[in-house]
Amino acid sequence: MLQLFLSAFTTLFLVIDPPGCAPIYAGLTTHASAAQARSMALRACLIATGILIVFALFGEGLLGALHIELASFRIAGGVMLFLIALDMVFEKRTERREERAEKVRNAQPHVEDVSVFPMAMPMLAGPGSIASIMLLTARAHGTEETVVVLGALIVVMAMSFVALVAARPIIRVLGHQVEAVVTRLLGVLLAALAAQFVIDGLRTQF
Repeated sequence: MLQLFLSAFTTLFLVIDPPGCAPIYAGLTTHASAAQARSMALRACLIATGILIVFALFGEGLLGALHIELASFRIAGGVMLFLIALDMVFEKRTERREERAEKVRNAQPHVEDVSVFPMAMPMLAGPGSIASIMLLTARAHGTEETVVVLGALIVVMAMSFVALVAARPIIRVLGHQVEAVVTRLLGVLLAALAAQFVIDGLRTQF
């Protein structure tokens, strides 16, 4: 159970990337008060958690309705996560997040609430995290292991909330150079995890 929890936690942490979301959130909430920033961070994390739990519990049924085999989804999810890992290594993911945040600021200059879009979705509950939670719950056997995976998700989302609330201090302490190094290292680790998903899918299929 501990091994399953650590595997699920590591995968979700790397894909959701709370440290990477923190500077984007800080930029989006520049003119918000501390209380407003906390409130939006809480709403964003709760909404994203709800979205991911729904896909975790009912995603496999959706695949069945679409006549998609689980092995195929594992391979596709692994490829998707590998592309995310490449973006992290070459810093393309951060650039896209910043561009998305800038578009939100320019398009809605008078709207301060960014909890639903873009924070809850697609930054926290994006395609990568949805694919990851579906893959993890598909690999879980029985109710107990599913609960362990969901527990790992809740821990990661709690850490995301802390990271969003502490966004400004984190940026001041770490600096952009340290953040870039950490992102690249996490990207390499995520690439290895993505490759394992593909290997599992191919082994199941053949």
